[in-house]
Amino acid sequence: MSPLHRVMPAILLTGIGVAAIYAASLPAHRITPPAIAFSEPSPLPYQAPQFDKIKDGDFAPALAEGMRRQRAEIDAIAGDPAAPTFDNTLVAMERSGQMLSRVASVFFHLAQANTNDTLQKVEADTAPKLAAHRDAIYLDARLFARVQALYAQRDALTLDAESRQLLEVTHREFIHAGAQLPEDAKTKMRDLNQRISTLETSFEHKLLAATKAAALVVDDKAQLAGLSDDAIATAAKDAADRKLSEKFVIPLQNTTQQPLLPQLTDRAVRQRLFEAKWNSAEKGDANDTRAGISELAQLRAQKAALLGYASWADYKLYDQMAKNSGTVQAFLQQLGPVTAAAGRREAGVLQGQIDKASGGFQLRPWDWDFYAERLRKAQYDLDESQLRPYFELNRVLNDGVFYAANGLYGITFHKRTDFPVWQPDVQVYEVRDKDGRHLGLMYFDFFKRDNKSGGAWMSTLVDQSKLFGLSPVIFNVSNFTKPAAGQPALLTSDDVITMFHEFGHALHGLFADQQYPSLSGTAVARDFVEFPSQFNEHWALQPEVLKNYARHNKTGAPMPQALADRIKRAAAFNQGYAFGELLAAARLDMSWHALKAGDPRQDVDAFEARTLKEMGLAAEFIPPRYRSSYFLHIWGNGYSAAYYAYIWTQMLDNAAYDWFEKNGGLTRANGQRFRDLILSRGNTLELAPMYRAFYGRDPDTGPLLKHLGFAPG
Repeated sequence: MSPLHRVMPAILLTGIGVAAIYAASLPAHRITPPAIAFSEPSPLPYQAPQFDKIKDGDFAPALAEGMRRQRAEIDAIAGDPAAPTFDNTLVAMERSGQMLSRVASVFFHLAQANTNDTLQKVEADTAPKLAAHRDAIYLDARLFARVQALYAQRDALTLDAESRQLLEVTHREFIHAGAQLPEDAKTKMRDLNQRISTLETSFEHKLLAATKAAALVVDDKAQLAGLSDDAIATAAKDAADRKLSEKFVIPLQNTTQQPLLPQLTDRAVRQRLFEAKWNSAEKGDANDTRAGISELAQLRAQKAALLGYASWADYKLYDQMAKNSGTVQAFLQQLGPVTAAAGRREAGVLQGQIDKASGGFQLRPWDWDFYAERLRKAQYDLDESQLRPYFELNRVLNDGVFYAANGLYGITFHKRTDFPVWQPDVQVYEVRDKDGRHLGLMYFDFFKRDNKSGGAWMSTLVDQSKLFGLSPVIFNVSNFTKPAAGQPALLTSDDVITMFHEFGHALHGLFADQQYPSLSGTAVARDFVEFPSQFNEHWALQPEVLKNYARHNKTGAPMPQALADRIKRAAAFNQGYAFGELLAAARLDMSWHALKAGDPRQDVDAFEARTLKEMGLAAEFIPPRYRSSYFLHIWGNGYSAAYYAYIWTQMLDNAAYDWFEKNGGLTRANGQRFRDLILSRGNTLELAPMYRAFYGRDPDTGPLLKHLGFAPG
């Protein structure tokens, strides 16, 4: 079937559904109005969406019609009187749902990147209907019987390797969705799925509203001491946009620490900014997320138990590289002591900085980035104010991200201004392969907006598929601070890493070379999909690449070699904190999803406090990157029991980069090997053998600990 789980992560990854099957109730004889949006593929090159013609009112009827069409297609497959074959069942399923894929990919993209009240209402109304649609397919006994018959005779079928993998993956998904459950259990499953889908969508909407409402309002410009003139001008503009005269607004990003904390010299303002985010979704108002979280965790545990799993974590990990929660817990616990020790060492040094300055207070989370930035400057003569002038957005993109990709893979990028976009700031590039062949299309949406979800992400508007003759259409979205009018967009060092990271995901999609859309590109396990993106981060500071893009935005002068050397030396600085907040979030996620079906609903604050205390990760001054109440990854974005993937894939990516360094670094030969064995394979192989084919053995934590500075270099 069309890979809808990739364009609807908050909905279809969890197998949600309702008792009354909406899609099945639509009349099969209905004639589609010819003017309905998305009925036919876009006439634009690459079938790129016609954003200039798409209206908010198009989505509800188009989603409904897309479901109706696919349900009719699935009914025809399930009711086919001919004996099941790979073509009349598996391939036919892959061909189904093309209209639904077209509309869903655009709709869920806009619902995250450029939402409004209309889109949010459509999302809330449609979530349970889409869930029911998925249940109507995966709980269809007739359809499963055909898949099961093929699976039972798989050894006798003459199939190529990718087709065999499609059969294996499809059969596994049916079992995992509950296809073998008795009818009464299927009914209960649908009821659980309905409520889960509603809670996940509600969480996303509440969090977006809560984050916007909790932005810090500052009355006195003097309280913004430490910020650049450009940052103050941006804060004034953000206030004016909210019709707050003679005030300043600092919008919040969806992480615990906030970008301006290293710069604000007023400790009281730093505390207010930190606490604005820490408490943003816990105000007891309509946007408080805690009740929904508590119920969602309980319902997920009940669903897992219905399918025979001890916990939601075990249910989710069935097809991951790690395979089970025991492996994940052991992996995270292995990293805990060394990370905690590093964090406490760093905290002691920062407390010494405070005491030396006669601060008279104990280090708290809102102090960490401020004093760490000053310590970094003292130790390495390096701070963000020195770096930002060398990190102009378009230069980083063209002379950094694109330059590295060309050096490794030979691909080139050609700006296009003839494709419609969803927001005026969006940039579009056509990507061509080393032989000049058109490879795909890339969109970049860089700047923060109040109607955009926090963080950064990649997904597809069109999936690569030889079955349909389609090349990929991909987007990267981020939340960089937009400069005041007429000013250059200067990035932080973290922003630069984010740009390389998300483009690593894009490469995974661009190099897809699959027959079937369900196996294409990034349609891999969560604990593998972050591997290509995190691997691509390494090139941001690779000397050849850094030298090419790090040029002063006013003079064009290259970054002085002494400054570049200091960046390299400082790479492992503050990693006890940076890795510690990531590890704390991963363990918080696993704790929530280790709950059993019989456990009561949890008091969110008490559960979180108890869990953080038990971790032993110095949480009193290194809080998790996401608090439970704003942990979008696990409550709305499909990363439940999977946030560990960012750390697991750090193990994979550091081992892979270690291989590159030992084999010549940034070369076309190395890039081609990585493309051939990893980036182009999609989900056509089991992941552990795929990795071994590239690396030569199973991964280990040695290169990761070396990269973090936790082990000798």
